[in-house]
Amino acid sequence: MKFISWNVNGLRAAVKKGFMDYFNEADADIFCLQETKLQEGQIELDLNGYYDYWNYAIKKGYSGTAIFTKKEPLRVFYGLSVAEHDQEGRVITLEFEQFYFITVYTPNSQPELARLAYRMSFEDAFLNYVKSLDQEKPVIFCGDLNVAHKEIDLKNPKTNRRNPGFSDEERGKFTTVLESGFVDTFRHFYPEKEGAYSWWSYRMNARARNTGWRIDYFVVSSRLRDKLIDAKIHADVLGSDHCPVELTIDL
Repeated sequence: MKFISWNVNGLRAAVKKGFMDYFNEADADIFCLQETKLQEGQIELDLNGYYDYWNYAIKKGYSGTAIFTKKEPLRVFYGLSVAEHDQEGRVITLEFEQFYFITVYTPNSQPELARLAYRMSFEDAFLNYVKSLDQEKPVIFCGDLNVAHKEIDLKNPKTNRRNPGFSDEERGKFTTVLESGFVDTFRHFYPEKEGAYSWWSYRMNARARNTGWRIDYFVVSSRLRDKLIDAKIHADVLGSDHCPVELTIDL
């Protein structure tokens, strides 16, 4: 099966930049979006052959996630069932016969780490959630996790040490995820690969210079490790400040 995740940083804007061309070309079994930045009824897409599921933020033009899947899930869940974390449309879960599939848009800690405490609370709730699902069947989750885990995962680690996305606290939370029985699929295949990024600032010609961060992930239950086929970062695909990431797995 082929899965794709993409933070589109505003789906309506991405559609004007060729989103549907890429969506159709990719032909993924499951295609996930983060930061859709819209409300129900604000866009119409020709998703022939796909079931579509949306989670909207209460705040207009903010956050939001979506999943498009060729196979109809057994059940669909929205959010984490934690009131303080279910206002921004950040999580969608699909249950299939053999696995759970989740897309997540992890909160940004904001400049000066102003929202770090909230971010840490969200991370704890999310990990508890995926661990509970993992007790029932394997979990695959993907999305913009808003963290570069290791120094290899961003261009300038020294100058970003206390910046949002590369604080010790955020990196530590992702380490805890992996230690809880999950696998960073890209690093599973490419543990030493440098210059592999999924997000670039719009400032200072960062993308052309590949001054980026790897903050978009596919993470799977460790017992799916032997079923992994490949993980990719499609840095050549434009339309957002993020690029799509891909996982191929034998399910």
